[in-house]
Amino acid sequence: MNHAHPTEHSAAAHAELRRRIDEAVDALRTKDLAALERLYTPDVVSFDIEPPLQHVGIAAKLANWARVFEVFDTVTYEVRDLTFTAGADVAFGHAFARLGGTRADGTATSGIWVRVSYGLRRIDGAWLIAHDQVSVPLDIRTGRGVVDLEP
Repeated sequence: MNHAHPTEHSAAAHAELRRRIDEAVDALRTKDLAALERLYTPDVVSFDIEPPLQHVGIAAKLANWARVFEVFDTVTYEVRDLTFTAGADVAFGHAFARLGGTRADGTATSGIWVRVSYGLRRIDGAWLIAHDQVSVPLDIRTGRGVVDLEP
């Protein structure tokens, strides 16, 4: 793939991939588990920010989002600097993201910025998230995550 001169195929793929992430953002903001389920492969592997080390399979991924939705009455979600590299049937991307909103106890939070990586597969013509990974930088001296950085 020639990155300096994107082909019509790669431009179309990038637009489709961005739409897929936009759909995920919309589903998160509306707390729509059914919409989220349509965005992931059945065997998705997720390295999310909270324990356990991994969530394997769509049921585990959706259970993780359901826990988030229990914590928040309203959800805000923002993605910045989204970039993809796409082949015919496999793509990877990365971005910064921030989840916030109003917690069930009424406390509003703007959230923290995290790093997110995506691995997608094109299955039956649709891009589906097969892997995602969310992290914060680690202060190696203290062993604690650094959560006050902004892109």
